Amino acid sequence: MNCRICSLPSTLPSANIDASGLCSYCRKFKGKEELDRQRKEYEFRFQQLIETYKSSHTNCPYDILVAYSGGKDSTFTLDLLKKRYGLRILALTFDHGFVSPYALENIRRVIETLGVDHITFKPDFLLVKRIFRYSIDHELHPPKALERASSICNSCMGLVKSFTLRTAIEKRIPFIAYGWSPGQAPIQSAILKNQPAFIKRTQQLFLQHLEKAVGSGVRAYFLDNQLLDRSTKANFPYNINLLAFLKYDEEEIFIRIKELGWQSPQDTDPNSTNCLLNAFANKVHLQRHGYHPYAMEMAEFVREGLLTREEAFLRLYKEPNPDIIEMVKAKLGIKKEF
Repeated sequence: MNCRICSLPSTLPSANIDASGLCSYCRKFKGKEELDRQRKEYEFRFQQLIETYKSSHTNCPYDILVAYSGGKDSTFTLDLLKKRYGLRILALTFDHGFVSPYALENIRRVIETLGVDHITFKPDFLLVKRIFRYSIDHELHPPKALERASSICNSCMGLVKSFTLRTAIEKRIPFIAYGWSPGQAPIQSAILKNQPAFIKRTQQLFLQHLEKAVGSGVRAYFLDNQLLDRSTKANFPYNINLLAFLKYDEEEIFIRIKELGWQSPQDTDPNSTNCLLNAFANKVHLQRHGYHPYAMEMAEFVREGLLTREEAFLRLYKEPNPDIIEMVKAKLGIKKEF
């Protein structure tokens, strides 16, 4: 059973579809006008933060660190920060070993076209491989996190966010931008101040599982507890998700980023424009939990009028390329069927 408006399946724990066929999210949705009002408030708040920072910080080399995956949303985010807001950007790519060759080329072209500084961090693949394999069979993440992303993707993003935060702190960069769509990150998370105490708690929970799987070497990608203990909220950066409060139109996004040299990958699934691992991670999640990990994102797109219900179903349940699935399994050293 699916919500009669947004397509959310009843198998998703928080869907709570009632007798009328509406899920809990559609029942709480206050309409596009209220959403637009909130977005304007967040955009104004972001502009104020930028102005305040620029007037009081003149000795930092960069204004913002962008977690740049090479996908359409992070590319568009990079472009907005450079062109609309005129910020000094350091782009950071976390290469987990499954970045599409198309995405790697897109990263190179876009970085050169926009003229921004860029660094790539490639962690030990043998360690990352063990983390991904462990994520397939073990619950590392809270149920709420699994409603928005697969266990494999949650593990990957945990590494990305921790290493990105550490880089921002080391380089004294006051803002971190992520290229998440409105369906991936709700409006309430559009602007968040990182807090040392919260980071320490969540990091410890994640690490206690990871260390069981791969040992203490994984700590190299996380913040040191002594640094967290002596840090204050003031010297920690903000997380910014521009696409949660700016106009989101996929057709317009594709037109703009193609002007930057970006080309659509031919080897990824319908829900990713940069990652080869995504299709396999989705398949494992769907089999294990009974719902697609992109169901929440697609439902939000339908609710906001960005996709039709039929278009959402097509993205969620189109069969992935079996050759890509087998390539990922081989690279991870997995032989069993999913």
